[in-house]
Amino acid sequence: MENNTRVAIIAANGGMFDAYKVFNIATAAAASDKEVGIFFTFEGLNLIHKEAHKSLSLPEGKEHFQEGFEKANVPAIGDLLEMAQEMGVKMIGCQMTMDVMNLDKDHFVDGVEVGGAATFIEFAKDADVSLTF
Repeated sequence: MENNTRVAIIAANGGMFDAYKVFNIATAAAASDKEVGIFFTFEGLNLIHKEAHKSLSLPEGKEHFQEGFEKANVPAIGDLLEMAQEMGVKMIGCQMTMDVMNLDKDHFVDGVEVGGAATFIEFAKDADVSLTF
């Protein structure tokens, strides 16, 4: 890692735009030799849910962006998620939110760690960059 630089991201929203923001920043940082951790909470859990990440919605009135993503050869969310996993991005699903929503680890893509806010804080305390989406 370059100077042990860390990037800590909180994903609290679960639409398609949110997924692109989270995974674009995470993969760009990981490609730049940064250590990246993402804490998925509330609607953000959709981004790593085995089924939900396949059908994320665009904001109403923004459906035309889908054609733009395709024309610009922007990778699909599933592909970006897979890239993040392959690049070693640490993904933490919020235990409290999972409990509230009656979800367990089996509902999420492989490689997701389940932990509470304290787990993420331990990672984020040494972060050089912290972002929330």
